[in-house]
Amino acid sequence: MYMDNLQQEVAKRLKAASAFSLCPLDGRYVGIATSLWPYFSTFALQAHRTVVEVEWFIALTEQLSSSDILKEYDPEMNLILRSISEEFSLDDFEEISDIEKETNHDVKSVEIFLQRRFKALGLEKFTSFIHFGCTSEDITNLAYGLMIKSALNDVIIPEMEAVSEKIYDFAHEYASTPMLAHTHGQKATPTTVGKEFMVYASRLSEVIENLKCIPIYGKFNGATGNYSADSVAFPEENWPEIAEDFVTGHIGLEFNPVTTQIEPHDYICEICDAVRHFNNILIDFDLDMWLYISMDYFKQIPVKGEIGSSTMPHKVNPIRFENSEASVWFSNAVLLALSDKLPRSRMQRDLSDSATMRNLGMALGYSLQAIRQTLGGLKKVEVHTDVIENDLDNSWEVLAEPIQTMMRKYGMSEAYNTLKEMTRGKDISQEDILKFVASLSFLSAEDKETLSRLTPATYIGYAAYIAEE
Repeated sequence: MYMDNLQQEVAKRLKAASAFSLCPLDGRYVGIATSLWPYFSTFALQAHRTVVEVEWFIALTEQLSSSDILKEYDPEMNLILRSISEEFSLDDFEEISDIEKETNHDVKSVEIFLQRRFKALGLEKFTSFIHFGCTSEDITNLAYGLMIKSALNDVIIPEMEAVSEKIYDFAHEYASTPMLAHTHGQKATPTTVGKEFMVYASRLSEVIENLKCIPIYGKFNGATGNYSADSVAFPEENWPEIAEDFVTGHIGLEFNPVTTQIEPHDYICEICDAVRHFNNILIDFDLDMWLYISMDYFKQIPVKGEIGSSTMPHKVNPIRFENSEASVWFSNAVLLALSDKLPRSRMQRDLSDSATMRNLGMALGYSLQAIRQTLGGLKKVEVHTDVIENDLDNSWEVLAEPIQTMMRKYGMSEAYNTLKEMTRGKDISQEDILKFVASLSFLSAEDKETLSRLTPATYIGYAAYIAEE
């Protein structure tokens, strides 16, 4: 549509205005605004409303056979009419904005703008069929549906997949790299670096697939959802059928046939909840990465020219994971507000949903910022194998679990307590383990050999398999 022609110009304007922005998405993080303005800016909303209005007029010329006026319309004009929305410009937006200063109505301003364009094209006799039988929400809900669908498919889901795939890459690369696990912040049964990454990659991927499956709905049934005005003007027409064909065929959304004046926004709530779920997994990953970096399990790769502290020259801070964490909190706060508010509307409608919907870009923008920061953080870390190996070598007490489990195999009911007495809260060496294993005379030679050869680094079960598969 209009995006390709205007992207660079808008990016320049956003950069110039960023010094005076109230929200960091339009200032410090201006790249986020540049990515999302084609979908959630006021400009984008008016451009998509123009798309819907033009397509509705064209649909009427195809479907409304009982209209004598529309029979005179030449279908060859469709291409020219569609160019109005496809080439929607900043000048067009400013014209609509000037009209709105007089009308104080954003949708009516789009209608008047199109009436002017029709007259300039010699189509004045057809202007009465612009916005025919529509309430503003018929136009607006489809515009938002298009914006949300495009934003998810073009930007949000691909970025989600990018960070998920980067985590998958780590999982596969370090599938067999042993690492001491920690439960309750204490030493626990070893795992592998790759397996722990695979946990997050798998969780994120599942949410992404669920998000892809959420249908995006649209309504087109008039002021209170009953096609009342349409059926009075043209009672012989099947308006529910015309509306469904328009929403699914011309606009490309799922049709919601039962609504009040507004589409109830339930699908938007599902999308908000899915993105919030993704965010929560992402912040869980950010926190783990922060902890692993603080433990020196991961080294951060210094970037030439960057400064970690204004007073401590040695610092390389995990700022990208911290930034992601902060961005998730803001995204989730707005997503939760949207999900809680949008399903509620007084009787057949009130205007509160309209004001609420304008914050979709902020909610998804902060999520996008979080994703990009996490991805940036992952590109600047590497596994610190020396530290991980040293930690394993100093954690022989974690072998209390396999030893007591092997003893249970032979019917030793007090195996757990025996190993608890031996290891809990104590520093245990390899010699201590080997000496204890040697004392277990009831073990078969094979099982004794298994325990004698076991080390914290080899006690990883199926971790490598899970990470690889």
